[in-house]
Amino acid sequence: MKKNSYIGISFIVLLFGIWTVKELTERFKDSGLEKLGKVPTFELTDQNGKKVTNKDYQGKVFVVEFFFANCATICPKMNQNMLQLQEANYGNLDFGIASITIDPENDTAAALKEHATKLGVKHPNWHFLTGNYEYIMNLANKGFNIYAGKDEKAQGGFEHSGLFALIDKEGNIRCRKDNFGNPILYYDGLEQPGIDAIKEDIKLLLEE
Repeated sequence: MKKNSYIGISFIVLLFGIWTVKELTERFKDSGLEKLGKVPTFELTDQNGKKVTNKDYQGKVFVVEFFFANCATICPKMNQNMLQLQEANYGNLDFGIASITIDPENDTAAALKEHATKLGVKHPNWHFLTGNYEYIMNLANKGFNIYAGKDEKAQGGFEHSGLFALIDKEGNIRCRKDNFGNPILYYDGLEQPGIDAIKEDIKLLLEE
C-alpha cells in the first residue's frame, strides 16, 4: 500500500475517533444541575387503578407536585402550568409527571381519572396518584420536605405548597442554583419564570 494511502486511512481513523469522542461527550454531558439526594420511595394508585411506584419512573426525567382536585386556589394554576410541561415533552416517553393528591378520601382513582380527562391529560406517563392519607402526608412533609396539611380555615380544607420537584433518570432530585450560587431546591409551580426554568432543566436532564 502506498504511503499516501496510509496517511489517508490514518486521517479518516483520526476523524472518526474525534467524532466518536465528541458524540459520547455530548450524549453523556453533565447538565451542571445540583443533586439534592434520592427521591423518596413511594407506592400509590393512579387514575387507572394501577399501582405506581418510584421505580416505574426509573430511566425517566419526571416532575412531582402535591395537589387536590377540589382545590380552587393554587391547584388550577399548578395543573395548567403542568400542562405546559406535558406539551413541551409530548411524545417523549423518557418524561413523566406524578401529581399526588393530598385529599385521598375524595380523590379516588375514579375521581382522579375524571379530573385528568377534564384537564386534558394525554401523556401516558402522567399519573395522578392517591393512597393512604397519612402515608401521603409523610411523603410530602418528610420525604420531599414540601409542605402539605389539613387546615379548616383554608379554602377546600387543605393547605399546601405550589412547588414542583424535578427528578432525573437515576432517581436523584435535581435543581439549578440561584443568582447567589445557592440551590433553589424546588421550582415555582405558580409563576411563569419558574415554569420556564423547569422546562429548560428538564431538557438538560433528558440529554444527560
